[in-house]
Amino acid sequence: MKKKLSIFIGLFLTTMLLLAGCGTSSKSNGSGSSNGTKEKDTFTIGLEAGYPPFNWTQMDDSNGGVKLDGNAEYAGGYDVEIAKKIADGLGKKLVIVKTEWDGLVPALTSGKIDAIMAGMSPTKERKKTIDFSNNYYTSNFVMVVKKGGPYEGATSIQDFKGAKVTGQLNTSHYGVIDQINGVKKQTAMDNFPAMRVALESGKIDGYVSERPEGISASSANENFAMIEFTDGFKAPEEETAVAVGLRKDSDLTDKINEILAKISDQDRQEIMDNAIKNQPAAE
Repeated sequence: MKKKLSIFIGLFLTTMLLLAGCGTSSKSNGSGSSNGTKEKDTFTIGLEAGYPPFNWTQMDDSNGGVKLDGNAEYAGGYDVEIAKKIADGLGKKLVIVKTEWDGLVPALTSGKIDAIMAGMSPTKERKKTIDFSNNYYTSNFVMVVKKGGPYEGATSIQDFKGAKVTGQLNTSHYGVIDQINGVKKQTAMDNFPAMRVALESGKIDGYVSERPEGISASSANENFAMIEFTDGFKAPEEETAVAVGLRKDSDLTDKINEILAKISDQDRQEIMDNAIKNQPAAE
């Protein structure tokens, strides 16, 4: 009798453990399924939303603006339009997370975002940490100055000898300033809106940028002029190109390259022209 009772209790406990195990497994699978669905259905990118015409912040969805994740504002610009095409090609919903420049790579490597689409150049230094897609835009370096000022007529970067010049922190824009002999290189700034304010106030004489942003700045502010040089900055293409930043060995890289290959040069230029035309009047 005791033996039978012992067997019965043993079977009962075994059954309960099995049921408990099934419940735990079911919960775990459900959670995994939820995460899997999120990864499958969304393409999450990070950008500053402060570098027109590549990306900017606006208050509504006009001109194709996309609502920022967890934010009442929207993002627009060239990066956003290319990101839409990539998301469509991947069959995913586009999600945009507004992120400070220095936080973009950490956000990517930590898995907070799937990609960086922020006018970022695929430099050798960055490639040590992350991978990049093929380029989706290539430009050249320019200088933005005050209209009517002493540097508006510059044709060579060496015309900026003695000038107070800056660029964005942790970018090749800032690095190439060293090519100007006798320049008064100023402390790098966090973002382009800050540099525009500094230029307007006379704190700096100019800042290094890329041609699309230079056009954008001079279009948004009648007091600014963009200088394109006949004797300009020397930089490899990787520093003037723009590509999608991705985690090392990401399975998205080949898929994104296939999608980008279908966007013609003419379409890319048309998207950029529209971005310049549609940018907010002021930052």
